Formats: sequence, structure tokens, C-alpha cells
Amino acid sequence: MKPAILLIEDEAAIADTLVYALQADGFEVVWRALGQTGLAALRERHFDLVILDVGLPDGSGFELCKEIRKTSEIPLMFLTARSGEIDRVVGLEIGADDYVPKPFSPREVCARVKTILKRSRGAALPPVLFQVDAEGGRIRYRGRLLPLTRYEFGVLQVLLSQPGRIFSRNQLMDRVWGDAEAFDRTVDTHIKTLRTKLHEVDPERDPIATHRGLGYSMQLAS
Repeated sequence: MKPAILLIEDEAAIADTLVYALQADGFEVVWRALGQTGLAALRERHFDLVILDVGLPDGSGFELCKEIRKTSEIPLMFLTARSGEIDRVVGLEIGADDYVPKPFSPREVCARVKTILKRSRGAALPPVLFQVDAEGGRIRYRGRLLPLTRYEFGVLQVLLSQPGRIFSRNQLMDRVWGDAEAFDRTVDTHIKTLRTKLHEVDPERDPIATHRGLGYSMQLAS
């Protein structure tokens, strides 16, 4: 499978050049001209790396990077017309993996992309199994967006809030359903449907553990 790159760049000429160069080097590239449409694309599917312009028509690339970092550790490279040391430092401090000032060579960008991906894949870090977008009501599992109902999202979000902790059925009902009428069997039914959806992504493991007479917990060990 080709590594997937999300390019967020408002200048069409630059974007066309980078898309061509990256595709020629064997990458799949999705281009978005605005920060918000780029963020929406990132929430809809899995990408291996983001290339992000600092100066976008609908906001700062720095702020968009901060938003991405709330839910994802995806490798990220800045493109910018700003070449000052302060801007480079700011970009790296808020979570970027690289910072390339314009004008640049498309070949250099491709080489830097390969280096970042090689480094990120070789890093001895535990895999990010779940990515929670609380404001958007979305949860990704192993990079795939889960088709969750309102209450499925609530149950999974509670379990993920404290991995390893056992939540009783009553605790889940209080936190997810609140004053709405719910029964023990309601919680069990939602756990069952959640397991089915998680199993469709990864048939080899079940991250939701059942504790007889106690409740359920989330186990994140890969």
C-alpha cells in the first residue's frame, strides 16, 4: 500500500508541483487548499504524513497544527514563506517534525518526507490505537473512523478516558445516559455492538475486557 500524504496548501502552482513530485516517488497524495477542509480530510481517513502551509486563507498553519496535535501524533511538515529562526523554532516546538522554507526543491521535500516516515516507523513507540475527537464526536481505531451511534461513542469515550479502570454498568449508565432511562442490558448491548465494530477493524484482538460481576475496562496493550 502506498504511503498517504495530506497536502494542505492554498497556492495551486506549488500544490501541483508537490503532488506530481510525491506521486512520482510512489506516494498517494490528497490536496486541500484550506485548513478546515484539510482537517476534515484528516478526520475522514488515515494518512501517514501531513504537509502543511503556515499561511492559509482561513487561518494559521500553526493553530491548525495545534488542533491536529490534540488527537493525533501523525508526522507533520511545515511549508512556509517565513524563514526566520523564531518561526522555525515555534513550528518545531508545537509538534512539527520538519520545517521547509519557500522556495524549495520538490526533490528535497520528497527526500525529507521519506526521512520523516522512516524515522517515525522505526521509532520504538507504542502504536496509537485510538484517536478521540471529542468535539466532533468521532473516534478512530487503528487509523479508521468508527461508525458510532451517540451512545456507542459515549461508552467508548468513557472507557478510553481511564484505560485499565473497571467501570461498572451503573457508572457507564450515569456517565453516558445520565437521566435517560437505561438498563444493565442496554450497556451490555452497546458493548456488544462496539466489539463488533472494533472486530471489523482488527479481528485479532478485543480491547474491551469483561470483568464478571464488576463491569468493563479498556486494555490498550498492543
